[in-house]
Amino acid sequence: MSLLTAEDQSRRAEAFAALHAAPGVFVMPNAWDAGTAKAFTALGFQALATTSAGIAHSLGTSDGAITRAQTLANAAALAAASPLPVAGDLESGFGATAADLGETIRLAAEHGLVGGSIEDAVDGAVIGLEPALERLGAAIEAARALPFPFTVTARAENFLYGHADLKDTIARLQAYEAAGADVLFAPGLTTEDQIRAVVSEIGKPLNVLAGSPRLAATVEQLGEWGVRRISLGSNLSRAAMSAAILGAKEIAEQGTFEFGRGAVLTHSEIEDYFG
Repeated sequence: MSLLTAEDQSRRAEAFAALHAAPGVFVMPNAWDAGTAKAFTALGFQALATTSAGIAHSLGTSDGAITRAQTLANAAALAAASPLPVAGDLESGFGATAADLGETIRLAAEHGLVGGSIEDAVDGAVIGLEPALERLGAAIEAARALPFPFTVTARAENFLYGHADLKDTIARLQAYEAAGADVLFAPGLTTEDQIRAVVSEIGKPLNVLAGSPRLAATVEQLGEWGVRRISLGSNLSRAAMSAAILGAKEIAEQGTFEFGRGAVLTHSEIEDYFG
């Protein structure tokens, strides 16, 4: 459970909502443990998110295999490690029914989160619009019953599941906006034309997934295209895991230690982030 006071959580929730209402674009990096939460906070970011893949890999399992309890325990650790607002990657809501999604939102708040995203893909497939709206509606209803503004992000997963149908993606986002979602998100958009097309057809802030070579754009460019929020998904955690695996692989296969000559922070430089 969260160690936050009600006043602290309300402060974070209001700050998070205000970020979306302010002009311009902000970046919300996805932390996966208390250490990265503290480091990203020290670097001056204004909000943090969790990452399902980052949590899963840190626990030695695959993305999609972690439980709601594991996700929320990680969220509580991040919220305790940083004074920033933390939003959760709540995957498809961790439940078969709409009621389950409402419970997920309530539990997310109890664990210190002030926002969370809900996907419209369940068990590896994008579901129909009507059941997606039913599930999202339950999440939004639970969020509105909380004593602070819990920011609900609705995700249209088409592009991540091989359905590069921009028209359907926009229609889904519009329906999620009409249902009351605070932020809209279509992970997998990779071009300026796609992003501008989505922005032109919605009225709520758009979150874009960045950090992959597939989207060749800077923070400034994304802001110019109308993006309000940028998240990184698993891209930072994969970079960290890649560095560790490739370094260990070099030692195991070649018996050399060249990995230590690359872009590696010193022990004291890392310690600086932890006080």
